[in-house]
Amino acid sequence: MAMELVGPRNVSLLTDFYELTMGASYFEHGMQGRATFELFARRLPERRNFLLACGTEDALDFLEGFSFDDDDIAYLRSLDVFDEKYLAHLRDLRFTGDVWAIPEGELFFADEPLLRITAPVIEAQIVETFLLTCMGFQSLIASKAARVTLACGDASFVDFSPRRDHGPDAALWAARASYIGGATATSNVLAGRIFGIPLSGTMAHSYVMSFDKETDAFRCFLETFPRGTTLLIDTYDTVEGARRAADVVRELGDRVQLRAVRLDSGDLPALAKEVRAILEAAGLPEVQVFASGDLDEYRIAEFRAAGAPIDAYGVGTQLGTGGDVPALGAVYKLVADEDGPKMKYSTGKATLPGPKQVYRFEAEGQVRHDLMTMADEPAPGGARPLLEPVMREGHRIREREPLIAAKERARASLASLPEALRALDEAATPYEVQHSAELQRLASSRGVHA
Repeated sequence: MAMELVGPRNVSLLTDFYELTMGASYFEHGMQGRATFELFARRLPERRNFLLACGTEDALDFLEGFSFDDDDIAYLRSLDVFDEKYLAHLRDLRFTGDVWAIPEGELFFADEPLLRITAPVIEAQIVETFLLTCMGFQSLIASKAARVTLACGDASFVDFSPRRDHGPDAALWAARASYIGGATATSNVLAGRIFGIPLSGTMAHSYVMSFDKETDAFRCFLETFPRGTTLLIDTYDTVEGARRAADVVRELGDRVQLRAVRLDSGDLPALAKEVRAILEAAGLPEVQVFASGDLDEYRIAEFRAAGAPIDAYGVGTQLGTGGDVPALGAVYKLVADEDGPKMKYSTGKATLPGPKQVYRFEAEGQVRHDLMTMADEPAPGGARPLLEPVMREGHRIREREPLIAAKERARASLASLPEALRALDEAATPYEVQHSAELQRLASSRGVHA
């Protein structure tokens, strides 16, 4: 029997076992009232000044399609843990809740709810695992991509990560999140098909090595792909490879158009300068220098500080895995039920009570500070709410947003950051998230000062 990966038919079982056992206990004791959960990051990862929201659209797709089919129920029955009444309840279960979310591509900060769900408690509980892996991972990668975007400045970058990502599903989500965060394209063909992301690719060293001469490899590839081609020139000697690429282009003349040469090893800033000089001398100033090879935002920033004439970058492992921060650490916590606001008191893990809204204050095109309030408080003047209603009674209240809309929102979000928050290291003064007097009062009355 072939292995079946996560797909529409079985994705509802992508939940932690305790979600189902808690649901069984809720069911047995007649606890099916509505509850509100919020998904947020307790703190910003190390060296981070902001996060970028991502994953909402996939989360909504999951919630709209949530159900257990006969095969799912048969598997759960085989565990000999759940009684037939609960299994029958699960077979008929659909998500019927209301959802509020920060739009994809929007900035968010520690403790701010990225997602708020109000639904019958069993429904709200069981969907936790998928929502965390979906939104936590994509927000992590989009935030990483945004940092790469800031490091690149006027240069561009491509997602080269699928062969190093943590599984096929992660590779798809990484391509999507990277594109929202600022990547111009991906090497992942399936992501191109599913999400409409532009594709980019060059050639491998194995292709060059399949020919007796590097020049023959370049010539054959250009004859097959005469327009918009990128040649990999570091298989043997990068500088000599640049000369050979230029010779082949001159030989083939107007029949071909070389877009870029790719450097994948060595002292990239120094080699880029030599290669740029060769291209200029050959009358090919329009040909770009494309660099790859275990890059991240820090190395790219170093290259640019050194004046490296690199026009574009391929970023792989460090992008698709989160690199220095491999997990966001998002959490999903109960904040209210039919008895009122709820909060957790655990040392170092206390939560703020009640459903909340976040308002953003901006001036002269830059973000200034946020104000977190109770969801039912009057809106403060001069600010915009971040959490928007996206689902009512289990159904979207708008069409799925085009990916380009989230990408443009992310671009505008990064442009709105003050210079100190655009830095790759922690700002001396973090972005300020204030709490309303009512939120502070409610938290203090339950033993935690907001």
